[in-house]
This record gives sequence, C-alpha cells and structure tokens, in this order.
Amino acid sequence: MTARGSEGPGVMPARPKPATQRAEISFDDNRLLPLLYGEHDTHLLRIEHQLGVLLASRGNTVTIKGSAEPVEQARLVLETLWQRLSQGQGVTGADIDGVIRLVRDAPAGDGSALRSDLLKSDGAIVTRRKRIGPRSPTQAEYIEALAQSEMVFGVGPAGTGKTYLAVAQAVSMLIAGRVDRIVLSRPAVEAGERLGFLPGDMKEKVDPYLRPLYDALYDLLPAEQVAKHMETGVIEIAPLAFMRGRTLAHSFVILDEAQNTTVMQMRMALTRMGEASRMVITGDISQIDLRPGDKSGLVDALEILDGTEGIRIVRFTDRDVVRHPLVARIVRAYEAADRARKPQP
Repeated sequence: MTARGSEGPGVMPARPKPATQRAEISFDDNRLLPLLYGEHDTHLLRIEHQLGVLLASRGNTVTIKGSAEPVEQARLVLETLWQRLSQGQGVTGADIDGVIRLVRDAPAGDGSALRSDLLKSDGAIVTRRKRIGPRSPTQAEYIEALAQSEMVFGVGPAGTGKTYLAVAQAVSMLIAGRVDRIVLSRPAVEAGERLGFLPGDMKEKVDPYLRPLYDALYDLLPAEQVAKHMETGVIEIAPLAFMRGRTLAHSFVILDEAQNTTVMQMRMALTRMGEASRMVITGDISQIDLRPGDKSGLVDALEILDGTEGIRIVRFTDRDVVRHPLVARIVRAYEAADRARKPQP
C-alpha cells in the first residue's frame, strides 16, 4: 500500500504543514489480517480517506503517518476493529464508519484515554444473531439508557438507529428472561387509526404500518422464532389504538413514530406501563404527519416529562445518522431549509 495524492511541481502550500507524526501498530494473528485490511486494502483506504492519514501495511504491521491527532485516532480505530475481530465479530464498512465516528466525535476531555475507555466499554446489545455496539457517541448514551432506565425517549432524525436499537434491547432482555413479552406499536396515522375501511383482515390492515418493526425483529432473531413468538403472543405488534384499556406488565413496550400521536394518545400510551416493564418511545419531531393544528403527543411529552426521575431523554442529530452518508447530508439540507423558512422574530 502506497501513499496517495501529492502536490504538482512548483505548487507551494499557503502555510506550513503540521508536523508529521508516525506510529506503528502490529497484530498478532495473521489469519485475521485480511479481515482487518479488507479486500485490496479497502478498509485501510476507508480509514485514510476519513481521517486524512496515510497507512502502509507490511505483513502484520501498519504504519500510520499524518498530523498528531489523526494519527492517534487512526491507531484507536485499528485497535478497536482488531478487538472486534479477536472477539469473533465481523468488520464491515459501516462498522468502520461507526468506530471512526466514535473516536472523532467523542468529547475530548482526557484526550485519547477517554475515547479509548468508551471504545473498550461493554456498551453493546447481545442477541442470538448479533452483537450490536454503538456507532456514535449518542448511540452509546442511548444503549446505556436502554440498559438502565425504565422509560427512555429516543428523539431525532431517520437513520440514527433509534428503533432498531430499542428492538435489539427488547430482544436481548426477552432472551435473558428479564421480560416476558415484547409489545411493539405505532400509530397508523395514515389511516387515521380508523382501519375498518381498509381491505383484508386486521393483520392485513395494519401490517404495512408496522413493517419496519417486523424488519428489525427478523434481523435480530431467526425467522422461525419470530413466527413462534408472535403465534404465542410473546411478541405482539399492534397499532396504538389497540393499547387502550390495557396494562402491560413484565413487558418491553416500544412506541415507534411517536411524533404522530396526539396528546391524548401519548398520555394513554405512557399510562399503559405496568409492573416490571420497560418502555421506549421513539420519534422524529421534524416529520409530524398529524393534521394542521393538532399538537404532537411526543412534543408535548418532551416538554412535560423532561427532568422527571426515572425517565431518560436521548436526542440524536444528523451527526448520528448511520445509514448511507448521503442520508446525513439530506437531513442537514432539510434542517437548513426549515430554518430558512421560519419567519424571523
């Protein structure tokens, strides 16, 4: 692997380049090296591109060159990816992006020592099919909140992992026997919660609104287990209207797309929580589909419950988007447009 990119002849830099630092890191298991480096060194190239360093691999040793902070960041990224591989986990492009985001965006505080502690923590959700670790500092905060708090609000734009991580925590707690059932719900706002006029039986009526929750479940559990749990009622997926009048004990309850609840619906949903239960409420207040003039139940709840003991509110931003990089740029563009459209005071 060789250095890429150089200035043309006669081109003088506008200011002196920062002092170049050099670091070497060696790995002790040659069988894992191809997984760390990636096919044709694509993983190393990805790190180079995002951190602005030069990486050169020779056998089981990687040399890192660049300015001081990026060199240290690259070292932490490589060490963390190696740790994942040593634990039997895979490394994908998305995993690399997530580790880079954690290293680069974590609070400076005590410098690299603090970031290293964050990366080496046990902040991960374990299910039968995979181990899900944080891909941004806010995700790390969210995973901690899911593990420790009885009620958690996850608020922010699409693609930040709010719903997926909540479903993963629910599955993990079900497997561990810490809850007896999982209840997943969304408001079927597109049908105004009036489902009778739609064709088909009740399952066929509501499935299109609940499909993202099914997708998360099938990614975390074998399909036959999902089918069995749904047949026995261990996992229940239902529109919000079905929650009225119930008390959900020993359950992990997730209310997704909560920005589309009315104030009364949200109050009803929050008071369904029973003994030994957990509840997670997720939503994006920039994508409210209610009728004009109707206040979002999520917005109302955030105003009323902020600071209430036992409730954690975790707020995601476009920096936490873990989908395609274009998604983060799209979110930022729309947020900028929204700010520009708002009337000036």
